Amino acid sequence: MRIILVTGKGGVGKTTVAASTALASADAGYKTLVTSTDPAHSLADAISVDLGSEPSRVIERLDGQQIDTQQQLDKYWGAIRRQLMDVLDWGGAAGIEAEEFLVFPGMDELFALLEVNRHARSGDYEVVVVDCAPTAETLRLLSLPEVLSWYFEKVLPTERRIMKAARPILSRLTDLPIPEDEVFSAAQSVFESIEEVRELMSQPEVTSARLVVNPEKMVIDEARRTYSYLSLFGYGVDGVVVNRVLPDMVTDPYFDRWRSIQKQHLDEIDEGFADVPRLRLRLFDDEMIGIDRLRLMASELYGDTDPVFGFKATSPFRITVRNGAVTMELDLPLVDKSDLDVFRHGRELYVRLGPYRRSFILPDALHRREVTRARLEGGGLHVTFEDPPGDG
Repeated sequence: MRIILVTGKGGVGKTTVAASTALASADAGYKTLVTSTDPAHSLADAISVDLGSEPSRVIERLDGQQIDTQQQLDKYWGAIRRQLMDVLDWGGAAGIEAEEFLVFPGMDELFALLEVNRHARSGDYEVVVVDCAPTAETLRLLSLPEVLSWYFEKVLPTERRIMKAARPILSRLTDLPIPEDEVFSAAQSVFESIEEVRELMSQPEVTSARLVVNPEKMVIDEARRTYSYLSLFGYGVDGVVVNRVLPDMVTDPYFDRWRSIQKQHLDEIDEGFADVPRLRLRLFDDEMIGIDRLRLMASELYGDTDPVFGFKATSPFRITVRNGAVTMELDLPLVDKSDLDVFRHGRELYVRLGPYRRSFILPDALHRREVTRARLEGGGLHVTFEDPPGDG
Protein backbone atom coordinates (compact mmCIF):
# COMPACT_ATOMS: atom_id res chain seq x y z
CA MET A 1 0.00 0.00 0.00
CA ARG A 2 1.28 3.46 -0.89
CA ILE A 3 -0.04 6.96 -0.25
CA ILE A 4 1.53 9.79 -2.24
CA LEU A 5 0.80 13.33 -1.04
CA VAL A 6 1.33 15.79 -3.88
CA THR A 7 1.73 19.32 -2.57
CA GLY A 8 3.22 22.69 -3.38
CA LYS A 9 2.51 26.37 -3.54
CA GLY A 10 -0.75 27.32 -5.22
CA GLY A 11 -0.45 27.61 -8.98
CA VAL A 12 2.65 25.43 -9.49
CA GLY A 13 0.70 22.66 -11.23
CA LYS A 14 0.34 20.15 -8.40
CA THR A 15 -3.12 19.04 -9.53
CA THR A 16 -1.95 18.03 -13.00
CA VAL A 17 1.14 16.37 -11.47
CA ALA A 18 -1.10 14.43 -9.07
CA ALA A 19 -3.47 13.42 -11.87
CA SER A 20 -0.65 12.34 -14.21
CA THR A 21 1.03 10.41 -11.37
CA ALA A 22 -2.21 8.55 -10.65
CA LEU A 23 -2.68 7.83 -14.34
CA ALA A 24 0.88 6.48 -14.60
CA SER A 25 0.23 4.33 -11.52
CA ALA A 26 -2.90 2.82 -13.07
CA ASP A 27 -1.13 2.24 -16.38
CA ALA A 28 1.62 0.46 -14.43
CA GLY A 29 -0.98 -2.02 -13.19
CA TYR A 30 -1.82 -0.68 -9.72
CA LYS A 31 -5.38 -0.23 -8.49
CA THR A 32 -5.27 3.50 -7.88
CA LEU A 33 -7.41 6.24 -6.37
CA VAL A 34 -6.69 9.91 -6.99
CA THR A 35 -8.46 12.18 -4.55
CA SER A 36 -8.46 15.87 -3.73
CA THR A 37 -8.42 17.41 -0.24
CA ASP A 38 -8.27 20.94 -1.66
CA PRO A 39 -11.55 22.75 -0.84
CA ALA A 40 -11.18 24.54 -4.21
CA HIS A 41 -11.35 21.33 -6.22
CA SER A 42 -9.84 21.35 -9.72
CA LEU A 43 -9.06 17.63 -10.07
CA ALA A 44 -12.15 16.92 -12.18
CA ASP A 45 -11.23 19.82 -14.47
CA ALA A 46 -7.72 18.41 -14.93
CA ILE A 47 -8.93 14.90 -15.75
CA SER A 48 -11.96 16.17 -17.71
CA VAL A 49 -14.18 13.63 -15.95
CA ASP A 50 -17.05 14.39 -13.56
CA LEU A 51 -16.06 13.47 -10.01
CA GLY A 52 -18.23 13.33 -6.89
CA SER A 53 -17.89 12.79 -3.16
CA GLU A 54 -17.52 9.03 -3.63
CA PRO A 55 -14.91 7.33 -5.87
CA SER A 56 -15.99 6.87 -9.49
CA ARG A 57 -14.29 5.16 -12.39
CA VAL A 58 -11.98 7.27 -14.59
CA ILE A 59 -10.26 4.55 -16.60
CA GLU A 60 -9.44 0.90 -15.90
CA ARG A 61 -7.70 0.57 -12.50
CA LEU A 62 -8.13 4.31 -11.76
CA ASP A 63 -10.88 5.91 -9.67
CA GLY A 64 -11.22 9.59 -8.84
CA GLN A 65 -12.85 11.51 -6.01
CA GLN A 66 -13.31 15.07 -4.81
CA ILE A 67 -13.93 14.83 -1.07
CA ASP A 68 -17.05 16.63 0.13
CA THR A 69 -15.83 18.25 3.34
CA GLN A 70 -19.36 19.15 4.49
CA GLN A 71 -20.37 15.51 4.22
CA GLN A 72 -17.33 14.50 6.26
CA LEU A 73 -18.13 17.13 8.90
CA ASP A 74 -21.62 15.70 9.30
CA LYS A 75 -20.25 12.16 9.48
CA TYR A 76 -17.56 12.71 12.12
CA TRP A 77 -18.69 15.88 13.89
CA GLY A 78 -22.48 15.58 13.83
CA ALA A 79 -23.16 14.47 17.42
CA ILE A 80 -20.60 16.85 18.87
CA ARG A 81 -21.91 19.78 16.84
CA ARG A 82 -25.49 19.09 17.92
CA GLN A 83 -24.41 19.21 21.57
CA LEU A 84 -22.56 22.48 21.07
CA MET A 85 -25.54 23.92 19.20
CA ASP A 86 -27.78 23.08 22.17
CA VAL A 87 -25.39 24.93 24.46
CA LEU A 88 -25.32 27.96 22.18
CA ASP A 89 -29.12 27.91 21.89
CA TRP A 90 -29.32 27.84 25.70
CA GLY A 91 -27.03 30.86 25.83
CA GLY A 92 -29.12 32.81 23.33
CA ALA A 93 -26.99 32.25 20.23
CA ALA A 94 -28.51 30.44 17.30
CA GLY A 95 -28.85 30.43 13.55
CA ILE A 96 -26.26 30.61 10.82
CA GLU A 97 -23.75 32.47 12.99
CA ALA A 98 -23.72 29.67 15.55
CA GLU A 99 -23.37 27.04 12.81
CA GLU A 100 -20.37 28.84 11.34
CA PHE A 101 -18.79 29.20 14.79
CA LEU A 102 -18.83 25.44 15.29
CA VAL A 103 -16.70 24.67 12.24
CA PHE A 104 -13.22 25.30 13.59
CA PRO A 105 -10.23 26.13 11.33
CA GLY A 106 -8.64 22.99 9.96
CA MET A 107 -11.58 20.67 10.58
CA ASP A 108 -12.45 20.26 6.91
CA GLU A 109 -8.86 19.32 6.09
CA LEU A 110 -8.71 16.91 9.03
CA PHE A 111 -11.86 15.03 8.07
CA ALA A 112 -10.70 14.90 4.46
CA LEU A 113 -7.59 13.14 5.76
CA LEU A 114 -9.79 10.67 7.67
CA GLU A 115 -11.48 9.85 4.36
CA VAL A 116 -8.07 9.18 2.79
CA ASN A 117 -7.31 6.88 5.70
CA ARG A 118 -10.58 4.99 5.13
CA HIS A 119 -9.73 4.31 1.50
CA ALA A 120 -6.15 3.34 2.30
CA ARG A 121 -7.30 0.72 4.81
CA SER A 122 -10.23 -0.56 2.77
CA GLY A 123 -8.13 -2.91 0.64
CA ASP A 124 -9.80 -1.56 -2.51
CA TYR A 125 -6.68 0.26 -3.68
CA GLU A 126 -2.96 -0.35 -3.85
CA VAL A 127 -2.11 3.33 -4.36
CA VAL A 128 -3.82 6.52 -3.18
CA VAL A 129 -2.59 9.75 -4.77
CA VAL A 130 -3.71 12.85 -2.88
CA ASP A 131 -3.95 16.23 -4.56
CA CYS A 132 -3.39 18.32 -1.45
CA ALA A 133 -4.42 21.90 -0.77
CA PRO A 134 -1.74 24.60 -1.22
CA THR A 135 1.24 24.33 1.10
CA ALA A 136 0.03 26.23 4.18
CA GLU A 137 -3.21 24.24 4.37
CA THR A 138 -1.33 20.99 3.74
CA LEU A 139 1.03 21.62 6.65
CA ARG A 140 -1.88 22.38 8.94
CA LEU A 141 -3.61 19.25 7.66
CA LEU A 142 -0.61 17.01 8.35
CA SER A 143 0.14 18.47 11.78
CA LEU A 144 -3.44 18.09 13.06
CA PRO A 145 -3.38 14.33 13.82
CA GLU A 146 -0.49 14.72 16.25
CA VAL A 147 -1.81 17.90 17.86
CA LEU A 148 -5.33 16.52 18.36
CA SER A 149 -4.04 13.15 19.53
CA TRP A 150 -2.26 15.00 22.35
CA TYR A 151 -5.56 16.61 23.37
CA PHE A 152 -7.60 13.43 23.17
CA GLU A 153 -5.02 11.42 25.11
CA LYS A 154 -4.57 13.95 27.92
CA VAL A 155 -7.84 15.85 28.24
CA LEU A 156 -10.78 13.85 26.90
CA PRO A 157 -10.62 10.85 29.32
CA THR A 158 -10.55 13.19 32.34
CA GLU A 159 -13.43 15.30 31.02
CA ARG A 160 -15.47 12.17 30.35
CA ARG A 161 -14.95 10.82 33.89
CA ILE A 162 -15.75 14.16 35.51
CA MET A 163 -18.88 14.65 33.44
CA LYS A 164 -20.14 11.14 34.12
CA ALA A 165 -19.85 11.73 37.85
CA ALA A 166 -21.24 15.28 37.79
CA ARG A 167 -24.11 14.78 35.33
CA PRO A 168 -26.76 13.68 37.93
CA ILE A 169 -25.97 16.66 40.15
CA LEU A 170 -25.75 19.24 37.38
CA SER A 171 -29.03 18.11 35.83
CA ARG A 172 -30.79 19.04 39.10
CA LEU A 173 -29.04 22.39 39.46
CA THR A 174 -29.27 23.80 35.93
CA ASP A 175 -31.11 23.43 32.66
CA LEU A 176 -27.85 23.89 30.73
CA PRO A 177 -27.65 21.01 28.20
CA ILE A 178 -25.23 18.46 29.67
CA PRO A 179 -23.34 16.29 27.17
CA GLU A 180 -24.51 12.70 27.16
CA ASP A 181 -22.04 9.86 26.91
CA GLU A 182 -22.78 9.47 23.19
CA VAL A 183 -21.06 12.83 22.62
CA PHE A 184 -17.91 11.53 24.26
CA SER A 185 -18.27 8.28 22.31
CA ALA A 186 -18.37 10.32 19.10
CA ALA A 187 -15.26 12.19 20.21
CA GLN A 188 -13.59 8.87 21.02
CA SER A 189 -14.44 7.59 17.56
CA VAL A 190 -12.83 10.68 16.01
CA PHE A 191 -9.78 10.16 18.20
CA GLU A 192 -9.42 6.53 17.13
CA SER A 193 -9.66 7.57 13.48
CA ILE A 194 -7.03 10.26 14.03
CA GLU A 195 -4.76 7.69 15.67
CA GLU A 196 -5.11 5.48 12.59
CA VAL A 197 -4.17 8.43 10.40
CA ARG A 198 -1.12 9.18 12.52
CA GLU A 199 -0.01 5.56 12.41
CA LEU A 200 -0.42 5.40 8.63
CA MET A 201 1.29 8.72 7.99
CA SER A 202 4.26 7.92 10.22
CA GLN A 203 5.39 5.04 8.00
CA PRO A 204 7.61 6.43 5.21
CA GLU A 205 7.41 3.15 3.32
CA VAL A 206 3.64 3.75 3.10
CA THR A 207 3.18 7.52 3.04
CA SER A 208 5.45 10.07 1.39
CA ALA A 209 5.18 13.58 0.04
CA ARG A 210 6.09 14.65 -3.49
CA LEU A 211 6.81 18.38 -3.77
CA VAL A 212 5.97 20.35 -6.91
CA VAL A 213 7.94 23.52 -7.59
CA ASN A 214 8.49 26.00 -10.41
CA PRO A 215 11.95 27.46 -11.06
CA GLU A 216 11.00 30.72 -9.36
CA LYS A 217 12.51 32.25 -6.24
CA MET A 218 9.34 32.59 -4.12
CA VAL A 219 8.20 29.08 -4.99
CA ILE A 220 11.60 27.57 -4.16
CA ASP A 221 11.78 29.42 -0.83
CA GLU A 222 8.39 28.07 0.19
CA ALA A 223 9.30 24.55 -0.96
CA ARG A 224 12.44 24.65 1.18
CA ARG A 225 10.40 25.59 4.23
CA THR A 226 7.84 22.89 3.42
CA TYR A 227 10.61 20.31 3.16
CA SER A 228 11.80 21.23 6.65
CA TYR A 229 8.33 21.34 8.21
CA LEU A 230 7.39 17.95 6.74
CA SER A 231 10.50 16.46 8.34
CA LEU A 232 9.59 18.04 11.68
CA PHE A 233 6.31 16.11 11.72
CA GLY A 234 7.92 12.88 10.51
CA TYR A 235 6.89 12.87 6.85
CA GLY A 236 9.40 11.72 4.26
CA VAL A 237 9.76 13.43 0.88
CA ASP A 238 10.35 10.96 -1.96
CA GLY A 239 10.85 13.43 -4.81
CA VAL A 240 10.70 16.98 -6.12
CA VAL A 241 8.95 17.71 -9.42
CA VAL A 242 10.31 20.84 -11.11
CA ASN A 243 7.49 21.97 -13.37
CA ARG A 244 7.36 24.41 -16.31
CA VAL A 245 11.03 24.42 -17.26
CA LEU A 246 11.72 26.18 -20.56
CA PRO A 247 12.53 23.44 -23.10
CA ASP A 248 15.64 23.52 -25.27
CA MET A 249 13.48 23.89 -28.39
CA VAL A 250 12.62 27.46 -27.33
CA THR A 251 15.38 29.47 -29.01
CA ASP A 252 13.71 32.86 -29.39
CA PRO A 253 16.09 35.56 -28.01
CA TYR A 254 13.12 37.02 -26.12
CA PHE A 255 13.45 34.16 -23.61
CA ASP A 256 17.25 34.39 -23.15
CA ARG A 257 16.99 36.39 -19.93
CA TRP A 258 14.27 34.11 -18.58
CA ARG A 259 16.34 31.03 -19.44
CA SER A 260 19.33 32.47 -17.55
CA ILE A 261 17.16 33.13 -14.48
CA GLN A 262 15.72 29.61 -14.63
CA LYS A 263 19.23 28.16 -14.87
CA GLN A 264 20.16 29.83 -11.58
CA HIS A 265 17.01 28.58 -9.90
CA LEU A 266 17.47 25.04 -11.24
CA ASP A 267 20.99 24.98 -9.79
CA GLU A 268 19.56 26.15 -6.47
CA ILE A 269 16.96 23.36 -6.53
CA ASP A 270 19.62 20.74 -7.30
CA GLU A 271 21.71 21.98 -4.38
CA GLY A 272 18.91 22.44 -1.86
CA PHE A 273 17.15 19.14 -2.60
CA ALA A 274 20.23 17.03 -3.33
CA ASP A 275 19.06 14.29 -0.96
CA VAL A 276 15.94 13.43 -2.97
CA PRO A 277 15.26 12.65 -6.66
CA ARG A 278 14.49 15.70 -8.78
CA LEU A 279 12.30 15.33 -11.85
CA ARG A 280 11.83 17.99 -14.51
CA LEU A 281 8.80 18.78 -16.62
CA ARG A 282 9.02 21.14 -19.54
CA LEU A 283 6.72 24.06 -20.09
CA PHE A 284 4.21 22.57 -22.53
CA ASP A 285 2.73 24.56 -25.40
CA ASP A 286 -0.81 23.48 -24.48
CA GLU A 287 -3.03 23.11 -21.43
CA MET A 288 -2.28 19.71 -19.92
CA ILE A 289 -5.82 18.56 -19.21
CA GLY A 290 -7.60 15.39 -20.24
CA ILE A 291 -6.41 11.78 -20.21
CA ASP A 292 -4.29 11.96 -23.39
CA ARG A 293 -2.33 15.06 -22.37
CA LEU A 294 -1.87 13.79 -18.82
CA ARG A 295 -0.49 10.53 -20.23
CA LEU A 296 2.04 12.52 -22.23
CA MET A 297 2.92 14.46 -19.10
CA ALA A 298 3.35 11.24 -17.10
CA SER A 299 5.52 9.72 -19.81
CA GLU A 300 7.90 12.68 -19.82
CA LEU A 301 7.88 12.88 -16.01
CA TYR A 302 8.58 9.26 -15.12
CA GLY A 303 9.85 7.60 -18.30
CA ASP A 304 10.61 3.94 -17.49
CA THR A 305 10.72 4.55 -13.71
CA ASP A 306 7.93 3.05 -11.63
CA PRO A 307 5.90 6.14 -10.60
CA VAL A 308 5.00 4.61 -7.25
CA PHE A 309 7.58 2.17 -5.91
CA GLY A 310 10.46 3.67 -7.88
CA PHE A 311 10.57 6.43 -5.25
CA LYS A 312 11.32 5.87 -1.58
CA ALA A 313 11.25 8.07 1.48
CA THR A 314 13.11 7.42 4.72
CA SER A 315 12.03 8.26 8.23
CA PRO A 316 13.47 11.58 9.40
CA PHE A 317 13.45 10.29 13.01
CA ARG A 318 16.00 7.90 14.55
CA ILE A 319 17.32 6.78 17.94
CA THR A 320 20.98 5.80 18.34
CA VAL A 321 22.86 4.44 21.37
CA ARG A 322 26.59 4.93 21.80
CA ASN A 323 28.75 4.54 24.92
CA GLY A 324 25.72 4.60 27.18
CA ALA A 325 24.36 7.85 25.70
CA VAL A 326 21.09 7.89 23.78
CA THR A 327 20.74 10.38 20.91
CA MET A 328 17.47 11.34 19.29
CA GLU A 329 18.09 12.39 15.68
CA LEU A 330 15.60 14.34 13.59
CA ASP A 331 16.38 15.31 10.00
CA LEU A 332 15.69 19.02 9.54
CA PRO A 333 17.05 19.90 6.09
CA LEU A 334 17.58 23.51 5.08
CA VAL A 335 17.00 24.79 8.64
CA ASP A 336 18.81 27.75 10.13
CA LYS A 337 19.70 27.58 13.82
CA SER A 338 17.94 30.88 14.48
CA ASP A 339 14.60 29.34 13.41
CA LEU A 340 14.88 26.39 15.81
CA ASP A 341 14.09 26.05 19.49
CA VAL A 342 14.33 22.90 21.63
CA PHE A 343 13.18 22.55 25.23
CA ARG A 344 12.03 19.88 27.63
CA HIS A 345 9.09 19.89 30.00
CA GLY A 346 8.57 16.80 32.14
CA ARG A 347 8.12 13.75 29.97
CA GLU A 348 7.96 15.72 26.74
CA LEU A 349 10.59 17.17 24.45
CA TYR A 350 9.41 20.12 22.34
CA VAL A 351 10.87 21.14 19.01
CA ARG A 352 9.72 24.45 17.56
CA LEU A 353 10.52 25.36 13.97
CA GLY A 354 9.17 28.67 12.73
CA PRO A 355 5.42 28.72 13.45
CA TYR A 356 5.18 24.96 14.04
CA ARG A 357 5.83 23.00 17.22
CA ARG A 358 6.01 19.27 17.78
CA SER A 359 6.11 17.42 21.10
CA PHE A 360 7.80 14.06 21.55
CA ILE A 361 6.59 11.87 24.45
CA LEU A 362 9.74 10.46 26.03
CA PRO A 363 9.75 6.74 26.87
CA ASP A 364 10.61 5.66 30.40
CA ALA A 365 14.18 4.87 29.37
CA LEU A 366 14.72 8.54 28.43
CA HIS A 367 12.49 10.13 31.03
CA ARG A 368 14.99 9.52 33.83
CA ARG A 369 17.93 10.74 31.74
CA GLU A 370 19.08 14.32 31.40
CA VAL A 371 19.44 16.23 28.15
CA THR A 372 23.17 16.95 27.99
CA ARG A 373 23.43 18.33 24.49
CA ALA A 374 21.30 19.58 21.62
CA ARG A 375 22.94 20.56 18.35
CA LEU A 376 22.01 21.23 14.76
CA GLU A 377 24.53 19.87 12.31
CA GLY A 378 24.64 18.02 9.02
CA GLY A 379 21.01 18.89 8.26
CA GLY A 380 19.71 17.29 11.44
CA LEU A 381 18.89 17.95 15.07
CA HIS A 382 20.76 15.75 17.56
CA VAL A 383 19.51 15.65 21.18
CA THR A 384 21.64 13.57 23.56
CA PHE A 385 20.32 12.01 26.78
CA GLU A 386 22.62 10.65 29.50
CA ASP A 387 22.27 9.24 33.01
CA PRO A 388 22.47 11.92 35.68
CA PRO A 389 25.79 12.08 37.64
CA GLY A 390 26.03 9.36 40.24
CA ASP A 391 23.33 7.21 38.62
CA GLY A 392 24.55 3.66 38.33
